Amino acid sequence: MLHDPSHHTMPPVAKEIILNKKDIEILRRLGAKIAEIASLPIHKEKADLWTKLNDLNSSKPMVWINEIPWHEMNVNDELTLLCEHEWARDLEDTLRKTIYKWNHMPGDMIVNPYIECPLVIHSTDFGIKEETDVVKTDEDSEIYSRHFKIQIKEPADIEKIKLPKITHNEKATEYAYQAMCNIFEGIIPVKKVGQTHIWFTPWDYLIRWWGVQEAMMDLVMRPNMVHDAVDKMVDAWMIELDQFIEQNLLSLDCNNTRIGSGGYGYISDLPGKNYDPDYIKPHNMWGCSNAQIFSEVSPSMHWEFAIEHDMRWLKRWGHTYYGCCEPLDRKMDILRKIPNLRKISVSPWCNIERIINNVQRDYVMSRKVNPAIFVDNNWSEKQAEKEIREFMDMTERKCHVELIMKDISTVNYHPERLWKWEKIAMKLAEEYCN
Repeated sequence: MLHDPSHHTMPPVAKEIILNKKDIEILRRLGAKIAEIASLPIHKEKADLWTKLNDLNSSKPMVWINEIPWHEMNVNDELTLLCEHEWARDLEDTLRKTIYKWNHMPGDMIVNPYIECPLVIHSTDFGIKEETDVVKTDEDSEIYSRHFKIQIKEPADIEKIKLPKITHNEKATEYAYQAMCNIFEGIIPVKKVGQTHIWFTPWDYLIRWWGVQEAMMDLVMRPNMVHDAVDKMVDAWMIELDQFIEQNLLSLDCNNTRIGSGGYGYISDLPGKNYDPDYIKPHNMWGCSNAQIFSEVSPSMHWEFAIEHDMRWLKRWGHTYYGCCEPLDRKMDILRKIPNLRKISVSPWCNIERIINNVQRDYVMSRKVNPAIFVDNNWSEKQAEKEIREFMDMTERKCHVELIMKDISTVNYHPERLWKWEKIAMKLAEEYCN
């Protein structure tokens, strides 16, 4: 995610990265393991399958796992960080998690034959951040309950939302790049990567500043104020995107980059004909949007207060993904107004028969399997298989499906449950090949 509405990110400081011998050796060993994994021919096969899915010519359901409760997953110290330097520990963490996923729950993941060096990009954000009271049940978890304090109460408060400014700290990027090149020399290439897929979701932010009940009431009581607020948010994202373009900071996402709240972005008609590999533009990439808080809002209001505003953003991209947790089974008529829509979220709260009948083979269905199966004593391999099989049976092997396990708040400190789910999902994916 480009932004975190819970805080403002401080501008990065460019500082030379000097590592001790131990840190370098640890990272080199992990880099060698990544190179070994990435060299396997299975990745080319998987990329072809993801491309066929997103081309609406799928041959099998694809399986992907994301948003993992990593604090519960460490086994045999596979995720234990050993580096001392803070920058090295962050890189080590990324490498260890990639190797861990590959070893225990790969699904249809793809591992790159290079190490990414992200450009050090900073945004001044939207000028307003959430203020909350929090309640935690697990101090080690990043998932917790929040009560949002209302900051947008009157039309004048919309001016609290500011237009962001983007900067690229080229010196900081170069320090990181040179450090990585030195570490992984002779082992695996290093590649600079700019901003890829952008999580665009105005309503996820607005309700944190506005209040859920208050915002929903104002759809009826103060609609003009709501329109003004959404417009301001879209303006902010649009201006930010313009700066990414002007500074040449975008990178392709038609690869093993997560798209929307679903799986990978491999697709044959991106980056497209109007493509300069040295200057990526939005029409070479995927866009997305959602309005999760609109689960119980009517289709007409969902269009008026969300998608119609989003269209300014969505039209800029080569293809788009729509949705996250909100059920969309009654809203296909408005979604079809998005001209470049290719993938649709099918959350656990959808009416499955209705969404399948309404989508058919026109879009990829990003089926979110309910992660509640991992909680407490509810885990059952039979139930896990039953939930996937029931959905796939209803598609009658006619639909384009990705099976996504995400939003995993907890596995109740039983990581093997997630490993077993992956094996079940992969077995069924092979069974339901078209």
